Amino acid sequence: MSNSPEETYRIGYALTPKKEQSFIQSSLLRHASERGVFLIRIDLDKPLIEQGPFDCIIHKLYDPDWKHQLQQFSSRNPHVPIIDSPDSIELLHSRISMLEVVNKLKSTKSGFLESFGVPNQHVVLANGDLDRLMEGDAVEELNLKFPVIAKPLVADGTEISHKMFLIFDRGGLSGLITPVVLQEFVNHGGVIFKVYVVGGYAKCVKRRSLPDISEKKMEGSLPFSQISNLAREKDEGSGDSVNYEGAEMPPENLVMELAKGLREVTRLNLFNFDLIRDSRDRDRYLVIDINYFPGYAKMPGFESVLTDFFLDVAQKKSVGNVIE
Repeated sequence: MSNSPEETYRIGYALTPKKEQSFIQSSLLRHASERGVFLIRIDLDKPLIEQGPFDCIIHKLYDPDWKHQLQQFSSRNPHVPIIDSPDSIELLHSRISMLEVVNKLKSTKSGFLESFGVPNQHVVLANGDLDRLMEGDAVEELNLKFPVIAKPLVADGTEISHKMFLIFDRGGLSGLITPVVLQEFVNHGGVIFKVYVVGGYAKCVKRRSLPDISEKKMEGSLPFSQISNLAREKDEGSGDSVNYEGAEMPPENLVMELAKGLREVTRLNLFNFDLIRDSRDRDRYLVIDINYFPGYAKMPGFESVLTDFFLDVAQKKSVGNVIE
C-alpha cells in the first residue's frame, strides 16, 4: 500500500544561487515531499507568467524586473499567494524604516511598553553631516553616547550592507561611508536572541554576540570581524562561555507578542529579528535588527516548520490579512 498523500502542492521558489544552496536542503525536500509538498525551482531565464502551475510562490529577489513579473503573475493568478509582498519586504531594506515598525508596534501594545524598544540611533546622510558630528558634543546632543555601532543605511543582504564598525569616540567616525546609521551600543551580556518567524510560528534561540564594553577609555573604531575575534579570545581565556550557556531566555509571552505584532505591522510571513537584554535593566529588551527570509536551516526543526507553513498556505490559498 502507498503512503503517498492524496493531494499534492507545488511551491515555486525564486532565490539567488547562494540562498538556494543554503535553504533548499535535501532534508527539507525529503520531508516536504513525504507530506505532498514539492518545491519547484522557478526558471529565472523564462517569464514567470509562462511557468507553473503553483499553489504558492516564495522568493527573495529584489530587482525591478522581478517585481514587475510578480505583479503580472498575480494579476492573472490572483488566488496564488506570494510570500511575501515586495513592498512589505522593502521596509526592511532601510535600517531606519526597519526599526520604525518596532516603535509603531509599541504604540499598539500598551501592556508591553516598558518591556521592549530599540536603541537610540541617528542616520547620517552625507559626509558633511558626518564632519559636523566630529565637532564638540554634537553626538551627545543627538541623545547618543559612545560607543556606537556604525551600520550602512541600506540592509539588502549584500556584502557591503554587513560592513559594520564599533565606534569608541569622535575620531572613530572618520572614514565612515555615508549614508550610515549610528546606533548606540548597549551592553547585553554577550548574548543575542534570534527569533525566527514562519507565519504564526516563532522560535527563539540564543547566539553569542559582541562582548560587553568596559568603562575604560578606548579610541578609534574596530570592524565587527576584529571584535568577534576579541570575543573568542576572551571566552577562551576566562571561561565566560558558562555565562552564555546559562543565559536566561526571554519570556515566551514577550517573544510571541513581539513576533505576532511585527508580523501584523510588517505584513510579512518569513523573517527573523534580533533581540538583546539590556544589562542595565534585565526586564528590558531591545530589537536591534529585522531580516527578511533568514537562514532557516539554522533553526531547529526547520523542515517540519516550513512544511507545515507551506501546507497551510497552499490549502487555504490565503493567510488572513498578511499575504498581499
